[in-house]
Amino acid sequence: MTCLIILIDGLGDDPIPAWNGQTPFSRAFHPNIDRLIKEGKLSQVSICEKDVVPESLTCILRLLGVPKEAFPTNRAYLELLAQNRDVSEYEMVLRCNVVSQDSSGRLVSFNGMGLSFREMETMAGQFSSLTPDIEFIHLSGYRNLLVMDRNESVLRIQTAPPHESMGLPVEELLAELKSSSLAMKLFMQETDGILQQYNRNDLTYKLYPWGASCRTEMPSFETLNGMKGALVCQTEIVRGIGKALKMEVPELSYCTADTDTNIREKLAVTRKMLARFPFVMTHFNGTDEAAHRHDYEGKADFISRIDKEFLEPLLDTAEEPLRIVICGDHVTSSVTGKHTRGRGPVIAAETKTGHPLERDIETYHDIVDFLMKESE
Repeated sequence: MTCLIILIDGLGDDPIPAWNGQTPFSRAFHPNIDRLIKEGKLSQVSICEKDVVPESLTCILRLLGVPKEAFPTNRAYLELLAQNRDVSEYEMVLRCNVVSQDSSGRLVSFNGMGLSFREMETMAGQFSSLTPDIEFIHLSGYRNLLVMDRNESVLRIQTAPPHESMGLPVEELLAELKSSSLAMKLFMQETDGILQQYNRNDLTYKLYPWGASCRTEMPSFETLNGMKGALVCQTEIVRGIGKALKMEVPELSYCTADTDTNIREKLAVTRKMLARFPFVMTHFNGTDEAAHRHDYEGKADFISRIDKEFLEPLLDTAEEPLRIVICGDHVTSSVTGKHTRGRGPVIAAETKTGHPLERDIETYHDIVDFLMKESE
């Protein structure tokens, strides 16, 4: 039986006070999910449990059957793979945000607040050939990567993630990184000069490198699970996971990794992958982005759209039985805007079998066993 996991990033949430304790999932209109619940099971599960960080990297790897000891320590390398790039064992890659600071040098935003996407693309072009020692790779918006020669001191540094460092002095946050690499120090001095032209409203902008990682070898999805698989997604880290696991990761032309994504394209590509592979994961990121913005209305609306525009036509036209799981990777709270270890909804069902699902889904192990082991 072909298996599909519809991963709605950050699906779980905290109760919303304005909705008398409802969550975006319970508030959303999802008759097709309800249809699957009648045929299968609805559970509340924590994918990260108590032993891994509640983030997409660790939780999605778990759902794909990757053992904890094989997890990479940082995600920059996987984001590089998503760009169809790689590094040798003598190189490393860092994540790099465009951030803003106030007149006292304290971090105000981790995402280039006040800059347009066009401005961030323009500045990326100014950095692309700044120095032969550091390669600047623009991803989207405020998100970039830096590739440079491997430096063990830099790899050991735990530069605080910018989104967890609001209000702190930027120079202090980056001091250890600069002191560990002359090439990085000179690169940041040059970029500081270029970014002065964008200053406005008492805000100045800086590049914020962090999360250094090196080449990471991971077992293939087929080796782990005994079957080939495909991953339909637009978010760089998720695409990188698929490439690292040697899964099929098709190109998408109109998807955005946010609530304005083209769900019809994702449906069409998912159908193609289901015709070719015994296992497919389709990832929707807009729920997570909406929750980070505290936009619980937008999160609920996006869940409703996934139900109507993706799940309904998929179920109505499927000719063969399908083993389906719908779940999140972690909880993303629309109240705090942060990831949590809480439990989120998990829907598991088998279509066109004529009988209800009997097994219970209580842990992430049960999800993996249901999708992988029972398909053997």
